[in-house]
Amino acid sequence: MKKHLALLLLLAAAVVFAACGGDPASNSNSSGNTTAVANSENVGPTTTAPANPNDTPTEAYKRLFAAVKNKNTEAIKAEFSKNSIAAAQSQAARANVPIEEVYKNGFTATTFADKLPEIRDERTNGDMGAVEVWNARDKMWEDLPFIRERSGWKIAVGDALAGNWKRPGPGRAAREQIAANAVAPKTTVVNAMKNANMGPANSRPANSSTTNPK
Repeated sequence: MKKHLALLLLLAAAVVFAACGGDPASNSNSSGNTTAVANSENVGPTTTAPANPNDTPTEAYKRLFAAVKNKNTEAIKAEFSKNSIAAAQSQAARANVPIEEVYKNGFTATTFADKLPEIRDERTNGDMGAVEVWNARDKMWEDLPFIRERSGWKIAVGDALAGNWKRPGPGRAAREQIAANAVAPKTTVVNAMKNANMGPANSRPANSSTTNPK
């Protein structure tokens, strides 16, 4: 009888021990998981939101132009890549001017226009992009560089200066110039050859002689 009672007491103690020991472990794991989840949730809002898959360099330029026209320095800065922000800060320090002065035109003369200028020939290759925008002041097309960061496409002037940006193919203005240059040299060579053949004959006197006059 005593043996049975002792065995029952041991079993009861084991059950109590398992129950007491199991709960803290379970609580510990649960607490650890909760902490991990909480930490992952806390990290999310502090990081930049994933890029909008529908964003484009053209849309990024439109946002930049609107920010410049609204004279909103923070909104302009939001459209700059990390390297472009660093370039703006460096330029402001070198020129000893307020950072607002550097940001105000968005690193492009196209924003001097009163209304949104013509935009054409958007090109992308992976995270590298470019778009041509009409510069009314200088009467030329600016091929503006863009780079895709986590939050979307950004003006990448700083990346271009640092050599971190690769042009996704030549712009339309460049292609047209290349085509014009491909035609021009042929015409020039033909004219040059024609002039070269005609020049000596025409410039040679009719009664010229190879003998030196005495």
